[in-house]
Amino acid sequence: MPSLKDLRNRIASVKATRKITKAMQMVAAAKLRRAQEAAIAARPYAERMDAVLANLAGRVTNREGASPLLVGNGKDETHLLVVMTAERGLCGGFNSNIAKLARADAMRLLAAGKKVKIMTVGRKGADNLRRDLGKQIVERSDLRHVRQLAFTDAEAIADKVLAMFEAGEFDIATLYFSEFKSVIAQKPTALQLIPTKLPEAKPAAGKTENAAAVYEYEPDEETILGLLLKRNISTQVFRALLENAASEQGARMSAMDNATRNAGDMINKLTIKYNRMRQANITKELIEIISGAEAL
Repeated sequence: MPSLKDLRNRIASVKATRKITKAMQMVAAAKLRRAQEAAIAARPYAERMDAVLANLAGRVTNREGASPLLVGNGKDETHLLVVMTAERGLCGGFNSNIAKLARADAMRLLAAGKKVKIMTVGRKGADNLRRDLGKQIVERSDLRHVRQLAFTDAEAIADKVLAMFEAGEFDIATLYFSEFKSVIAQKPTALQLIPTKLPEAKPAAGKTENAAAVYEYEPDEETILGLLLKRNISTQVFRALLENAASEQGARMSAMDNATRNAGDMINKLTIKYNRMRQANITKELIEIISGAEAL
């Protein structure tokens, strides 16, 4: 049974921990606003890029010589999983949920006889997948040195993926990240990068397909599409990085809030236990004093 001194030390230790978690919660809240604004601001551009590519691809998909980034290389044997996680922990299930989704897909592909390669972006992704899929990890990238995400960071990752595809190292690439929904909700998401999975082209509002405008392209559609497809991969990677950054801060803010509440509950319980034990000791001493006085 702990002594009064042990309980005092324990209460002081938990109070110090609560100060740390409260400070981390406030820091995460401050970073979340900026990260959330960046993630939300990037969505319209990425969605519009998809729409433009979908309209443009409708003209050239059925033609010979279409870009492999759009139609693939005709094979489905080797899959590259690009798993994006955080560099740091203490953010609840943020990292483990992304790794769990990627691990489930990797196991499913391996069970189907496919070859799986994994590229991790973020230290925690490699740590989570190392035990089960360590042999499949072929590339590791970390953004530990990056203070604020920029498009050049996404381009560096996209260039690695494109170089591997052009070298014939994989057939299909899938990007794993966490889509930001709210402070308490982040959705692990898998997005196919190569071949690019585009939404169906939709006619403009108020127009039928027959009344859709006809565009003339200079240079030709294939050239423009080839450039936009490469740009789109960088755009989707950048969007995933921004979504991850917002999701990470939201998850950390929520986790630290829960930790602060739990620390408060523990302090209350320890304080009650300390007061009861202290009162019991005082009562015991009074009984001993009274008993001693009566004996005299």
